[in-house]
Amino acid sequence: MRKVADFMEMKNPTLSVKEMQEIVDEWVKEYGVRYFSELTNMTCLTEEVGELARVMARTYGDQSFKEGEKPNLGEEMADVLWVLVCLANQTGVDLTEELRKSFVKKTTRDKTRHLRNPKLK
Repeated sequence: MRKVADFMEMKNPTLSVKEMQEIVDEWVKEYGVRYFSELTNMTCLTEEVGELARVMARTYGDQSFKEGEKPNLGEEMADVLWVLVCLANQTGVDLTEELRKSFVKKTTRDKTRHLRNPKLK
């Protein structure tokens, strides 16, 4: 549990994606007993994205916060990231490699697309 403790105490305040996957896995095995099933985690991810959407709608959209609600945008983003990392870990996805491949794909496919988009100027 050293990596988790070090991160929580800000002894290692920056993480690579690989390290993030490792410490989430360490935490789940120590405190969470085991991962929820993939389907349960997918449902949890959907729920967390909905909570993020609610905060976004109230912070940047036309809705207002209800009494007792707070603008916890970072907390909701972290919850989404947590569940996504859990899903990656339990399905054997290396997020670092997949992110690298996504950069390659987007750079190849969209190299000039956004530069030529008049809506972005």
